[in-house]
Amino acid sequence: MRSRWSASVYDDRHRLGEAEIETLLHAAQWAPSAGNSQPWLFFVCVPGTPNHDRLVATLSRGNSGWVPRASVVFLTAAHVRTGEEPDAPAFSDYALHDVGQAAAHLTLQARAMGLHAHQFAGFDHDALAAALGVPPTHQLLTGIAVGAPGDPADVDERTAARDHRDRVRKPLAEWAFWGGFGEGQVADSEA
Repeated sequence: MRSRWSASVYDDRHRLGEAEIETLLHAAQWAPSAGNSQPWLFFVCVPGTPNHDRLVATLSRGNSGWVPRASVVFLTAAHVRTGEEPDAPAFSDYALHDVGQAAAHLTLQARAMGLHAHQFAGFDHDALAAALGVPPTHQLLTGIAVGAPGDPADVDERTAARDHRDRVRKPLAEWAFWGGFGEGQVADSEA
């Protein structure tokens, strides 16, 4: 799990076969969910397909240089309402959590396959949801770019530098409490 990191330099010539894409989706499929509700949807965006074109047209400036180079991009959506009315009851109080688990399972499967995955949210959510026909009962959430590592010489300097940043995490003592909020923090140790 510690070998997982969010790469930004992908080999834009690398492609995944349908079976490899399905393996990634099966990993997401087996994620736990509240009451086995499985409130996730994944849109598959392979370069050269209409879904990929729809995604690329909505990417933020910061993501437009590296996301299109990935072998495949998955877009996640959550089933959030039982009806199309804005005040319709929630489908599940835990839908967003469950989609996050499905996304995490997919990213770990990618790493097990020797690939890198980078989750992102820098795109025009409303425009892309409309282009994909996402109904009001669902919320488009994030993207997951998956692919093989590329050559930093093939990308701009800013994108190449992203892959060389130090990976830093907050110490456990800041967010793991063995008592009430802010109480009984544990000492940090390398895992």
